[in-house]
Amino acid sequence: MKLFVVLFMILYLYSLTFGIFMTETFRIPAPLIFCTPLVLLFKDQIAGFSYRKELLFIIVAMFAYYIIGLQDFKYFVASTITLVACALYFHYFVGFNIKRFNLSVLIFYGLLTLSAVVMVLNHFYSQVTDLRAIFMDEEIMQSPSGIAIYQFTFGYQLAALAPFAIIYTFLFHRHLFIKLGVFLICLLFIYLGMQRSVFITSLCSLSLFLLIYYRVKAVFIISIAIFSSAIFYDYVLEKHVDSRYNILTKNMNNEPENNRKVLITENLNIYADYPLGLVFYGKNWSDVIYRNPVFYNGITSHNAYMMFITYLGPFIGVGLLILIFGSVIKIAYYAVKEIRHKNQALLICLCFSFLGIAINALSHNGWLVSADGPTLFLYFAILHLDKIKKSETLNEALEEA
Repeated sequence: MKLFVVLFMILYLYSLTFGIFMTETFRIPAPLIFCTPLVLLFKDQIAGFSYRKELLFIIVAMFAYYIIGLQDFKYFVASTITLVACALYFHYFVGFNIKRFNLSVLIFYGLLTLSAVVMVLNHFYSQVTDLRAIFMDEEIMQSPSGIAIYQFTFGYQLAALAPFAIIYTFLFHRHLFIKLGVFLICLLFIYLGMQRSVFITSLCSLSLFLLIYYRVKAVFIISIAIFSSAIFYDYVLEKHVDSRYNILTKNMNNEPENNRKVLITENLNIYADYPLGLVFYGKNWSDVIYRNPVFYNGITSHNAYMMFITYLGPFIGVGLLILIFGSVIKIAYYAVKEIRHKNQALLICLCFSFLGIAINALSHNGWLVSADGPTLFLYFAILHLDKIKKSETLNEALEEA
């Protein structure tokens, strides 16, 4: 029976992590197939429901953006199903069972690591693309990459994996060689992953962590990291790794009209023309981009938050962002204040991993409201681990009383 439960956990988290909803094989939404048995048959006995408020805020944001703004009913329904399934998984299946929570985290990051390894292999063996198509049960659109249809989708996976893996080695006091090894492996993933945004997000997350954890000593550690990176690049990456497809060659081959700065500038120009939000003017993206040649083929600014505010305006858009992310920010703030306490280590790793993936959304369209799998998992994982910790603290207080 335990094997059956673990199997369904893997299948559900696989579908969530890699964004598998309906494919040629599965004509029923994957979250319903794999999550429902866990929630109904193996749920932890827990009263009430913890995530009414969070679900309300996110579903309202989805409705405003996808129904009122984009008139995309199908995407709204699919995103809502994925969102609700994730909340039910944590509340009813994981519950207060810390073993199930830890196993969920292990499976999640194990899947991300598998995807990163597939990406590396895809650089050397073109046949891996066919294997990726089997993993996704869909046609692969961009290669080389990991278990994802598009390269930018894989970027979200790596943005969650790299900060978590490196920070984990620090907070759980792993040996120096393990820290260095994990850092260099993540550097290899980022180099071959060809996602500049992942490099920036990982750099921001890790630098912030080191500054908070080590303070002045962080400058010395960052210097060692830079030196190690330079040596690793000169003797390994430049000479022995794919020279055609990497983060540096992608940067050199980037077309000027698709430069993120240009796209964001043009988006700001559109926002200046419609400051209350496109929905208040009865407009959509295709109505307002005709004067901007940079958007000639219908692309967006590739900034999830800016697009959200462009459609809904500063009052509704920013207000919903505060309501959605407020709880996670509060949890992260109090966790960081106790950053040296061992019982906060996993929560802090998850928070910085979430920070990385949230920053990544500044350069792409996927984020929490679009039901991006890694973002959803980390969002509810942080809320849920905090809930488990509070329950444990309450039980200890009752026992002492």
